[in-house]
Amino acid sequence: MPERGYRTPRQKYGDELRRRRTAAGMTQEALSSIVVCSPTLISHFEAGRRLPNPDDAARIDQALATDGWFARWLKDLERRFADHFTEAAELEQLASVIRHFGSMLVPGILQTPEYAREIFRTGWPNPAGESIDEQVVNRMNRAARLTDPSSPVIWTLLDESVIRRPVGGPTVMAKQLEKIADLAESGRLRLHILPFSTGSHALMEGMLSLMEFPDGAPVAYTENVLTGRLIDDPAQVARCQAMYDLALSDALPHQESVALLRAVAKDYTDEA
Repeated sequence: MPERGYRTPRQKYGDELRRRRTAAGMTQEALSSIVVCSPTLISHFEAGRRLPNPDDAARIDQALATDGWFARWLKDLERRFADHFTEAAELEQLASVIRHFGSMLVPGILQTPEYAREIFRTGWPNPAGESIDEQVVNRMNRAARLTDPSSPVIWTLLDESVIRRPVGGPTVMAKQLEKIADLAESGRLRLHILPFSTGSHALMEGMLSLMEFPDGAPVAYTENVLTGRLIDDPAQVARCQAMYDLALSDALPHQESVALLRAVAKDYTDEA
């Protein structure tokens, strides 16, 4: 990735490992022999590309006499998101501007607990209640950023199919759409809907999120079933930004989008 003015939690973990190893006068090779792994793996840990497993973290603490520090921090970094979304989730918390597009679903950061629960529930043939509860909590923790004074500027572009598909039934959908409309009318986000009448548009192929940072290069994130891709190549990010702008130019204005959202929410309420 290009040079940035911030470090992800994994990179900070690796920075601290490198600092403590160096302070102990130990090489990567020496540490790897105690941890019982390859020097290359230690290099991956220090670069933030990989995290040690609990046993490796415990051996690192023993080797560097850090009194369980790395094992404890590892627990704090335990995976809360799918592997393909982990880094994007970390960057989302640092972004000053987020421009996202939902092709079939409401973007995660805007979802209500009921909407998110239905998404997670239908993703498994035999969903486990506790696992779904944890996923919902993690998603709502992401949404808490919206009430933070340092919250990012958010542009929300939705295909009309997002608001027409009754995820969880009419009651859940009415609540979900009202939440987005409330955020839009409060000035918390800028809302635009791509109506069916637009026909084809530049973002038909899937979900896209664009993130800008106060002191770093912008990135793009795209996602499909069980896969996601964080894009930081400047040319590709610029291409994604251009496609977003093209789709945005075909969308309804903010006020018309809010009005449509309110009308569809009322239809769901009446149906319920």
